[in-house]
Amino acid sequence: MSGVPSPLADFIVSEIRRARGSSGMTQETFGRSAGFSASHVSAVESGSRALTMDFVKGTDRALRNGGFFERLVAKLGAPSWFLPWLDAERGARQLRLFEPLLIPGLLQTENYARVVMRLNDLMSTEEVDQRVSGRMSRHRILTSETPPQVVVVLDESALHRAGEEFSVVIAEQVAHLIVVAELPHVHIHVIPATAGPHIGLSGPFALARGKDGRWVGHLENQLGGIVVDGQDELHILEARWENVRTEALPRRQSLDLLKEVQNHHGSQ
Repeated sequence: MSGVPSPLADFIVSEIRRARGSSGMTQETFGRSAGFSASHVSAVESGSRALTMDFVKGTDRALRNGGFFERLVAKLGAPSWFLPWLDAERGARQLRLFEPLLIPGLLQTENYARVVMRLNDLMSTEEVDQRVSGRMSRHRILTSETPPQVVVVLDESALHRAGEEFSVVIAEQVAHLIVVAELPHVHIHVIPATAGPHIGLSGPFALARGKDGRWVGHLENQLGGIVVDGQDELHILEARWENVRTEALPRRQSLDLLKEVQNHHGSQ
């Protein structure tokens, strides 16, 4: 099920609880209309269970409000196509992230994320701020009490993508990568420029292994993205992961390369 990212979820839950109370519905009667048990409603409202888009849609049915909460999530939060991946990412025991052109969102600094978001000139300043805030909230995954094992493969070209105005931003970003790479549960591997063409140049992808041991994949494109969980698709992504991981440098050598890039940007 697709989940709604915090801190947006906290706000939406409080508004759902307020709307339910104003309608005079108990958790039991609300749950029956929304398609959930009273205990499920209680768990969501108390914050012990994640708010999902299924629950949001059920809320709109129960309150007969014409889809108000679903529109609110779409307006204030991440794009709807990304929500299923956020849910998988938040509950993952293991994450595998590959990016050939950019730094993965989970590792981006605020300034880097803002530059990337502003590349879409159809987004307003308010929308950029909201998206950046949502992206930064994802960082809590890395510092939680039980963080997932995170393995990242980057192409070296992403570390050198700098112009006159971007050099300070990329220098800050590389410094952040070095700090994150020192965390025991985070492994960052870099495919060096000398590696030449490789299968990963076809595009970015990610894999998440949940508490139930099952994997899901995520693919992005110019129009959005999709979450895949079919065995055939996962086998292809797993094979491609092995390919890009083989092209990358070992963890310690990758960290040394990051420090070389940092020194390069620092001398400019």
